[in-house]
Parts: sequence; C-alpha cells; structure tokens
Amino acid sequence: MEIVLMQRRQFLTKSGICLLNLLLSGCGWTLAKIQDNSAISQSLNELYIYTWAAFVDDELLQQFARETGIHGTANVFDSNETMLARFQASGGGEYSIIYPSSYMVEKMIQLGLLIELDKSKFSGLEQLFPQFKNPAYDRQNRHSIPVAWGVTGLIYNRTQVKEPPQDWNDLWKYKKEFSKRITLVNDIREVMGMALKSLGCSYNSTSPEEIKAAYEKLQQLKSAIATFTTDGWKTQILTGDIAIAMCYSDEANRMTREHEDLVFVIPASGSAFAVDAIVIPKTAPNIAGSYDWINFILQPSLLAELSQRLSFGTPSEAAFKLLPRQFQQNPILFPSPQILSLCEEIITLDNQTNELLNYYWTLLTSS
Repeated sequence: MEIVLMQRRQFLTKSGICLLNLLLSGCGWTLAKIQDNSAISQSLNELYIYTWAAFVDDELLQQFARETGIHGTANVFDSNETMLARFQASGGGEYSIIYPSSYMVEKMIQLGLLIELDKSKFSGLEQLFPQFKNPAYDRQNRHSIPVAWGVTGLIYNRTQVKEPPQDWNDLWKYKKEFSKRITLVNDIREVMGMALKSLGCSYNSTSPEEIKAAYEKLQQLKSAIATFTTDGWKTQILTGDIAIAMCYSDEANRMTREHEDLVFVIPASGSAFAVDAIVIPKTAPNIAGSYDWINFILQPSLLAELSQRLSFGTPSEAAFKLLPRQFQQNPILFPSPQILSLCEEIITLDNQTNELLNYYWTLLTSS
C-alpha cells in the first residue's frame, strides 16, 4: 500500500519526503512507500484516494484490500486549496475518493465536480450524530459523507513557554520573546480567520475593512513567525527551536499523547471547527470501488478503531459509543459543548472576498 505526501504548493522533494518520514515516525505515525503518479492505472481493482495524512495509513489500506480485493493508494495533501488546485489542473486525475473539508465540499459542489451519491449503495448515515446530518454545506448529505471533525488551536512546549497562551492575542504578546519561534498553518482561511477572531470578528467575515485590519495585524506578528507550515513544526517544537505552533486538534492529540512537555490549547475566544468528508468526483475512474470504500469506512467498529489509532474525532454516534470512556472524554478530540459553542465552521465565501483574502495572503507570505 502506498502513500504520497504532498506539500501545500508542490510535491515534496525526495529529501523532504525522507525528512518527513523521520518526523512522523518519531510521532508514532509513518508514511508508506512513495508512489510515482505516472504509474497510476485505470484498473477497477485499484482505488486512488486523495486525503489528509491523518485519515489513511498502510494498515487501513491493507485491511481494505483483504475485505474487497481492491488495492488502495493514498496521495496526501495538507490544504484544501492545494487539493483543489491540483485536482483541477490534472482534470481530475485518477482519484476516485477525496477528503475535502466542509467549506471545500460546498465549493466543489458549486463547481460541479462531485457526483450525487446513490445512498442505496451504502449504509451508515443514520448512525451519525444529529449535527452531522443534513449539514448546511451539503443538504441531506447529497454529495458527501462526514468522516472526521476537529478544531484549530495552539500547541506549545511548556519547557520553553512559562506563561501558557490562552487566546490568539497571546501570540502578539509573545512576539518579542519568541522571535522566529512561532509557526502558523499554511492555510489562508485558518490564518486570516484566526487574525479576524483576535480582532473580535468572525472567521468568515466578508468585510473588506475587517479583512484588511486582520492582514495588518498579521504583519505586526511577522517578526515572530518562523514559517507557515501545517506539518513542519513537529520536530522543531520537540527540540525547542519552535515554542508555539498553530495546529489542528488531531495532530495535537497525537503529539501530546507521546510527548508530555507538549500542551494543546483551544483559544478562549473561540476557533475554527472543521468537518472533513468523503466525496466522489465526477471524473472518478472507479465509482464502484468508491462505494466499496464508503461502506468499508462507515463500519462503526472500524471508525472507532481509526479514531483511536489515527487520532481524530468521529461524527458517527455508533462509532463513538464503541470508544473507551477515557477516549470519549478526551478534551482535545471531543471539546466540551461550551468550548464548541465559541467555535465557527469555516464556510464558502463569495469570489470577491476570496480574491481579497488571496491578495492579502500573497502579500503576507511573500514579504
């Protein structure tokens, strides 16, 4: 079984892949062998999956092959925007399964990229928690199946940070003390949303004035930012080269359970709440295999196992009930209702707002 890891804007070089393999293996999660996309075939006994690193591993692909006879290969992305750009540039490529976040599901529906699911070919939607049924981004789950959820927050090394951060604004308070020792995720909506939230605005603001103010505030933080990275902070935060990193709760849970000096905080003013889903593109060469994958993944016992092994929150109530009580009470993966009430789901924005965000993002990351 083979997984290809891709950076936000380009495929990793061979040396980068080796480094990341070492990084993830140190965190208890390893990449599989690297697959050259030019070798992808059209066989119905093969299924190509485009996903986040947190949701697929070799063990899962091997089990799928044993149960269905279909050989699964997963290519990995670390941002929705990279996934969509590469998918569109390749005309869909060979992918039969994709794992976009909720706002990207909505955008892909608007772009006419996804099939409407034939629900007679799978079961499991009835097992979802009520809040994951009939979501605003995809009414009646016509095009997508929610498979995981989580929040965004801050992880810090308590041997380096003596006064723990409690909210987004603490990043600006630390900018002199931790010059070039803070990382932010390499994601337009998350970073701009975080800055908007720190100003008391919505993650999903469409106000040009508020968006400009968020950009200007981020510029004030530039001296403290080592880099914008979704994954690259993990080794550095262990060595102390990075003190604080913006990250996702699934990654934070994997890191904190293996390294006692790392602590994860959901900002007190609220954060982003994300749902990741399974979709089938209209260009899928193996639609039958896609339904096999959906049926496979929606098994409550498997979802419960994956939630524990790969460290993510499950939207399946049936799977949640199978989790050990200690895992159900994990505040990183399953925050309290009070905390969740302060979090916002990132939604699809109009083209004009997206263009403005992209403009300020380019200025921020290129200067």
